[in-house]
Amino acid sequence: MIKRIEIEIEPAKAFDAVHLRKVARERSGIRPERVTDLVLIRRSLDARRKAPIYRVAFDVYVEAQPRKGEPHTGRLLRARADHKVIIVGAGPAGYFAGLQLLEHGIRPVIFDRGKDVQKRRKDLRAIQQLGTDNPDSNYCFGEGGAGTYSDGKLYTAAKKRGSIRKVLELLVEHGAHADILVDAHPHIGSNKLPQIVQAIRHTIEGHGGEVHFDSRVTDFVIRDKTIYGVIVNGRQEHLAANVILATGHSARDIYELLHQKNLHIEPKPFAMGIRIEHAQGVIDQMQYHLHPRGRHLPAASYKMVAQIDRRGVFSFCMCPGGLIVPAATAPGEIIVNGMSLSGRDSAFANSGIVVSVELDDVRRQHGADQLAGLRYQRETEERIFAAGDGSQQAPSQRMIDFIEQRLSDSLPATSYIPGLYAAPLHELLPAPITTRLQKAMVTFGTRKAGFLTNDAVIVGVESRTSAPVRIPRHRSSLEHVDIKNLYPCGEGAGYAGGIVSAALDGQNVATAVGGKMG
Repeated sequence: MIKRIEIEIEPAKAFDAVHLRKVARERSGIRPERVTDLVLIRRSLDARRKAPIYRVAFDVYVEAQPRKGEPHTGRLLRARADHKVIIVGAGPAGYFAGLQLLEHGIRPVIFDRGKDVQKRRKDLRAIQQLGTDNPDSNYCFGEGGAGTYSDGKLYTAAKKRGSIRKVLELLVEHGAHADILVDAHPHIGSNKLPQIVQAIRHTIEGHGGEVHFDSRVTDFVIRDKTIYGVIVNGRQEHLAANVILATGHSARDIYELLHQKNLHIEPKPFAMGIRIEHAQGVIDQMQYHLHPRGRHLPAASYKMVAQIDRRGVFSFCMCPGGLIVPAATAPGEIIVNGMSLSGRDSAFANSGIVVSVELDDVRRQHGADQLAGLRYQRETEERIFAAGDGSQQAPSQRMIDFIEQRLSDSLPATSYIPGLYAAPLHELLPAPITTRLQKAMVTFGTRKAGFLTNDAVIVGVESRTSAPVRIPRHRSSLEHVDIKNLYPCGEGAGYAGGIVSAALDGQNVATAVGGKMG
């Protein structure tokens, strides 16, 4: 018999395994000699009360034992040399597709335009400290994709797309802390993810797969509406019976290539806005009604959403105890993103606050073709860059100054290493986005005391929330609607919105390919 129980525990004891098991035994109401095991199922923080508490769920095994499953890596087969699939992109969609193919004994051959996680670090330092942008190796491109350096949030709403548990267990098998299996809002941290990503690569290579870096796919080998392979770096032809396209949402050259070849892509809604940064203590006070929060509580986070003038305005990729980073993928643009290390111990909290951009918004300015959304993004990013001095210094404004449309006389301290300068962001952003952001910030301030303050700074532009296009595929086969054996996948194809959902889509596409190949 298994009995599920939930206990409430003060933060100081929430991670004390011995204490938790003792309380769980006592609260179960079952005689101790009948309890054969206790398994921690879920741990979540409830900050709605005056004093935050943790809710912890256990499965109490009564004269029974938990079933021990085989590690997922134990199911991987040695790939056959003549049985291969090309994967474009070494992000979560590409890597988890690779792992799933190995369960079928199929050899994944992965090409990524960027560098491995170790070499990639040098290019991240260059854009942070020197403002030098490598268009193939940056916060968006390289091993692990954009998620490697954006906190490593693992919660998702994609509950019906596959086994989230399997994704999390695979991450644990490759070095992630087992807490991600039970925490309500798990994250890994951008300091831990590189080692995990590297371990996944070693698993793929150890079972006969291949991973190639500095390998930008520049063309497709297509005949009679069937793909036969790819061209890498403009000269190297690589052939395979199936190609999985898992590029991530910033591979604009791939969208342009598809458009050039008259392959079907569709414009889709996306979101754009700014990063907002508060002192972490302000957010702790706002959420916990405590400052300082004490060492037993994590850095507080928030989630905001409002409907403003028929458009959604919402927080995105909130990074408690985090950093704002430069996420440009080409010279002549300014893009900002957020990240946190595993300890979330920065003095700052940042979040995207973004406005839904619908197709009608884009068409009025850029026409109705498939790449209009891409041009909308690019025009804003380049205008933001042109307002500065040619570096990665980002234009900024205090929050209330932004709302009241005045240039800030000074700026607060920031986590953004390239630095900030005062600028009229209310003029630099598209007007429909500016007005909705202004109204939303006032709304959020009425809901959460402390949020609306001129000590908070906004930084522009946050424009890479999702892909501005979808690469359509058949619902059942998951193949591209025009091209046989081409499988659009993940966030870049418009079917995911984070690490876990991208990994799930990678697994699903690989399963479809594996089922066809036998």
